Amino acid sequence: MSANKQLYLAFRQQIFDALDAEAVQQMGRDELEKQIQNAVEILARGTNRPITAMMRAGLVKSLLDELLGLGPLQPLIEDQSITDIMVNGPDNIFFERNGKLQRSDITFVNEPQLLEIAKRIAARVGRRVDEMSPTVDARLEDGSRVNIVIPPIALDGTAISIRKFREQKIGLEELISFGALSYEMARVLMIAARCRLNILISGGTGSGKTTLLNALSQYIDNDERVITIEDAAELRLQQPHVVRLETRAASIENTGAIYQRDLVINALRMRPDRIILGECRGAESFEMLQAMNTGHDGSMSTLHANSPRDAIARVESMVMMANLNQPLDAIRRTIVSAVQLVIQVNRLRDGSRKITSISEIVGLEGDNVVMEEIFRFQPDDTHFSEKVQGQFVTQGIMQRSELMKKAQFFGLHNELMAAFRQ
Repeated sequence: MSANKQLYLAFRQQIFDALDAEAVQQMGRDELEKQIQNAVEILARGTNRPITAMMRAGLVKSLLDELLGLGPLQPLIEDQSITDIMVNGPDNIFFERNGKLQRSDITFVNEPQLLEIAKRIAARVGRRVDEMSPTVDARLEDGSRVNIVIPPIALDGTAISIRKFREQKIGLEELISFGALSYEMARVLMIAARCRLNILISGGTGSGKTTLLNALSQYIDNDERVITIEDAAELRLQQPHVVRLETRAASIENTGAIYQRDLVINALRMRPDRIILGECRGAESFEMLQAMNTGHDGSMSTLHANSPRDAIARVESMVMMANLNQPLDAIRRTIVSAVQLVIQVNRLRDGSRKITSISEIVGLEGDNVVMEEIFRFQPDDTHFSEKVQGQFVTQGIMQRSELMKKAQFFGLHNELMAAFRQ
């Protein structure tokens, strides 16, 4: 253990032993900071080794972060360029910046300090984490998602995963500037959202599914009643008539759980124009398809899959999880009649996120779902570099396309066709 770490541990123990927990809760930040500064000054004068003013200021900030924030993680939380924080035990902390994982030089003093921070995070959201309940999945006050796993389940020490919530709104224009899609693709997606097509956004973890869903939701009319359903609320719709619903985990007595399927069923009784399901991952997919099929046009959802074809297969599997004993051909007919557009987003090897495919479901041929790819990202395989090169290409749009029919109905046909004449 380094000398600075030993010093911090010694000061920390003495100051925390002297502080009254109830008094700390009643103090303001400024008052608590002054108390810690005084304590650090007194302890510094009583030690044999020289302690610089910078070291003292660092000790005060670290102690204040541990009492009021998330301890050593607080600087990473405050860094707006960081999107994900991953703690694998007290000495292994990683973060993601610009799509790339990096190892942090920040560490916890020891496992008990890390466990204490984990318990504090859980307590802030009304949850508990201990040997009887060693995992927690919750949403922080700022909207960030957090997952905690503690020993004995986590073998190398407490593991914390934080997906930070971005305050700034990212629209299709910003995604174009990032190179995530072309102007023509954005125009087509904007028309699809305005024309009330039912849309599935498919992709892997951290590929940008929720970001794209947020961007598409900006084109929902203000006179529509929208109900959002999520495990952890991440969507930030700007429309005036939005009802936000969130699932609830079971209590320590294993009672009181509210699942997404329950919320989708309930949402159908709330007179929605559109239902937006943050992520489809289980039996609720059947109710979502039913909603799309029964007058709730323009509904949207995300799911985990590696391609549009895999996305359809995943929806089939999730519907089977509802234990409805429906034959596969009936499930496929339901999917074909419910979903019109599948958007595939991927995080590429250079950390960039791109829309790699926009596909329209056009019908059934025998037992197969027929899909027509409108746009795709075509990587340049002739030149290898650290940054992925390529271009967005299109084969055009079919006259029998549902998107074409809806665009004509909403008076956006000319605007749609202009996207393919660029």
